[in-house]
Amino acid sequence: MNKKETARYLASLTSQLINSYEEKNMRLGIKAGLTGSEFKCLSHFGSTKVMSNTEIANRMNLSPARLTRIIDGIVKKGFMNKEYDTKDWRSVSISLSRKGKSLVQKLDKLNEDLYNKILSNLKISQQQSLVFAMEKISASSKEWLEKIK
Repeated sequence: MNKKETARYLASLTSQLINSYEEKNMRLGIKAGLTGSEFKCLSHFGSTKVMSNTEIANRMNLSPARLTRIIDGIVKKGFMNKEYDTKDWRSVSISLSRKGKSLVQKLDKLNEDLYNKILSNLKISQQQSLVFAMEKISASSKEWLEKIK
């Protein structure tokens, strides 16, 4: 394969990987009773303790109005807590509830299990090469995104 064909193939593989990852998340979200948008919002928390509504809106590239509807649905279902700033009613602090933390931990465990399975099929040298390549792809992607801000 020449460089152009390899790039096209890598783009295709990346697209397949993203689609599989999103499908896995969607299925987990459905099992938890969340919509796709609600689950995506919840998954942005990871180990973060508290985020403002503005920070979440920026991460998800959503309008504050759209985000409010999503968060209200998640709060109603018991996965998040919402606290208003007493000095500025527009400023809201969002945190995961115990139920939300449990779901995020479950997602983290599923992801870890998936990658353990992938790594178990590779030799140590292949694992190291894979990690190196993924680090390069990640860094290059971030660099590219910074350039087009």
